[in-house]
Amino acid sequence: MTTLVSMPAPPVPATHRGGEAAALLQSFPPRTPSISWPQTEASREEVVDRLRKPPLRPARKEAHIQRMVGVHLLLGWLESLPGTTWQQRWNASPASVSYDGWREPVFAWAAAHGRPPGRAWSDAGLLALICADVIRPSMQWLAGNPSRHLRPALAATRDPGGFARLESDIPAHERATPNGSRAMKYIAQIVAACGGVDDIVVGDLLAHPKLQERSHGGSGPVRLAYTWLRNRGQFPPTAPVTLHSMTARTGPISPAGLIDRYRMRCRPIRDLLVDYLTERQPSVDFTTLNTIASHLGGLFWADLEHHHPDLDTLRLPTEISDAWKARVAVKTVRRRDPNGTIQTVTEPRRSAPGVKSTVRSFYLDLAQWALEEPERWGQWAAPCPISEAECGTKKLEQRQKSWSDQRTRERLPVLPVLVRTAERRLREARALLDSVDAVPPGSTITVDGKHYTLPKASYRVGGPAYIYDTNGVRRSPRTEEKHAFFAWATIEILRHTGIRIEELQELSHHSIIRYKLPTTGEVVPLLQIAPSKTDKERLLLVSPELADVLSAIVSRVRQADGAIPPIATYDGQERVWNAPMPVLYQWAVSGERRPISSNTIRRALNATLEASGLVDKHGKPLHFEPHDFRRIFITDAILNGLPPHIAQVIAGHESLNTTMGYAAIYPADAIEAHRAFIARRRQARPVEEYRVVTPEEWDEFLGHFERRKLALGECGRAYGTDCIHEHACVRCPVLIVSHSERSRLEEIEINLSDRISEAEREGWLGEVEGLRVSLVALQEKLAQLDARQQRRGSPVFLGVPTFDQLPGRATI
Repeated sequence: MTTLVSMPAPPVPATHRGGEAAALLQSFPPRTPSISWPQTEASREEVVDRLRKPPLRPARKEAHIQRMVGVHLLLGWLESLPGTTWQQRWNASPASVSYDGWREPVFAWAAAHGRPPGRAWSDAGLLALICADVIRPSMQWLAGNPSRHLRPALAATRDPGGFARLESDIPAHERATPNGSRAMKYIAQIVAACGGVDDIVVGDLLAHPKLQERSHGGSGPVRLAYTWLRNRGQFPPTAPVTLHSMTARTGPISPAGLIDRYRMRCRPIRDLLVDYLTERQPSVDFTTLNTIASHLGGLFWADLEHHHPDLDTLRLPTEISDAWKARVAVKTVRRRDPNGTIQTVTEPRRSAPGVKSTVRSFYLDLAQWALEEPERWGQWAAPCPISEAECGTKKLEQRQKSWSDQRTRERLPVLPVLVRTAERRLREARALLDSVDAVPPGSTITVDGKHYTLPKASYRVGGPAYIYDTNGVRRSPRTEEKHAFFAWATIEILRHTGIRIEELQELSHHSIIRYKLPTTGEVVPLLQIAPSKTDKERLLLVSPELADVLSAIVSRVRQADGAIPPIATYDGQERVWNAPMPVLYQWAVSGERRPISSNTIRRALNATLEASGLVDKHGKPLHFEPHDFRRIFITDAILNGLPPHIAQVIAGHESLNTTMGYAAIYPADAIEAHRAFIARRRQARPVEEYRVVTPEEWDEFLGHFERRKLALGECGRAYGTDCIHEHACVRCPVLIVSHSERSRLEEIEINLSDRISEAEREGWLGEVEGLRVSLVALQEKLAQLDARQQRRGSPVFLGVPTFDQLPGRATI
């Protein structure tokens, strides 16, 4: 027994969040800010002379005067700073660090030289110098500038041709949105810092400070600006398809990166694990590789090093391996009680058998590879500390099967309620949206007895983006309608097809195909499911109900030209972007077409469930996962007569056992299926075998049991058979002796002994042999009675009645 010493928790694995953005910045670096160019090298007189001429001279005289006062103030201040160009002097000033407080050093210089400082003058003068390309503030400085005048001023003076070409390539309705306006502003900021709309590179947008923000008005406009520039062919083909969630994604991490998260002390073991993952990488996807790294690097070796810092070998002593198995079998979690307090509890780790299997495979792989490449793997071959029996998951699989069946039995009956709720929510959301679009801004509408107020002005083409209810809560009717529609579509598609959620997200316009029956020539629609989990493509027949849902989605995402826009989707299993496809599950968010994420689908399902009011057996709100519809589909199909092997093909399972594991068979269904089987079997048998029994035959059958009654008990011969022992019942093995007749057996035993003695005295040797056979059979009967009585008095006796205790009918 190993004594476990309480030690601090192992170090938290290093995160790779934002790793994809960092890798892209290395591949697509931003432009390096220049410190010298002709405009910034010009003299003060040349700068002032340019600002007095169009297009830098504004049309309004007051604006021109204000700009020139500010320009003279700023140029005088810059001349007091070190540097040979205006940009060098600007970089040397504290004002160039951040937009906040940039005026303080200017106002301090102005006060020291007897010049009147003014906020409007300084802002107008700085804008004029930026438009004249005399100075170029940094992106960090420009990102903090809230001014709305920068973009129109630059579009009119700095690069009018570039801005004009860009606006002609962007749909007008996208530029008219608030997000589109901010996207144009961010493009102007890049032009102000580096120059040229047509010269913007991928790195300029990747390095934009607003891309790191998650608040409203932050990263969204940067992503939209990137989409505009990429769609016009400004970026190379290798550029990322989108910047959506760029700062959160990790990208495909190398085996070394996966292992280095756990900061191992033993370098040889670390290198071994990296080599092992590299060897396994071609045959598994990234998610599986990440799981193996987590099991081997985190739950196995990092835990061993935490408790045994000097460990440097895979040959683990028994006490160390046993202690590790005890630790990996449990986990510590934090849970919040109803009163708000947080408690730390220890519970069994459900993945413990999988962790042990991974470690066992690691040891066995090293042993096998040591035979094939001893110079590389031979030094690491060691006895496996985990036996095959310790990796057994039979009990876990049985519990999982019971849990899944219970979920299916609980959710299948209430599925119609969920369907009706999804349809109702979609009708209500569309009614609200239609009412909003039918009235002018500032109106008050009433929908389903609820009152709503529209904003007085709308900056959105086609109607307001938000409305307010009677409590002043802001609601988005368009967003609510989108979520209600895709919640309804998701429920309908999943319950009619049983596909996985990743297959649902990959449905495209190309997935709907037609097939012409060779016999009748009838054209039937089919749904082509792209390979996902098993890398096997399959086809599903499209029912009329499913066809209505698919046509509604196609009509919704189709553009004015009738085509569905191709967009790139992210493969979460491999951490890579797929080629653009016209996927059905897409929508426009802030002017950017993007795929609908699995989290959004789950949130829409949860909202529908909350509106349905369904509860589980404990009275808590019922929870649906997208995979529950797959279990419901398979269970319902098999219960309605679909052969299991056909259900296996439709579901895309490699094994029939997997399909049957999804099917939840009800006890009542099993009884009905058995009765139906008996009925079918009777139809296949001769009719005369199932004719009605006559009264005479029934009396003969009952009389058989009456005639089996004997003095010593019951005769166990079958119905319709005669006694083959000529009624020598004591010797007969089918005689069932009653315990109440034991005294008679003992009397017969004494009588047989006396008769044997008599026969021996008289020399009747034939009689002696026959009597001894009867005596042996009688003694066996007595032994059977004793054994039966002993079992009856034992604790394991189940109380099964004997034959003589069963009720019977007497013959008439």
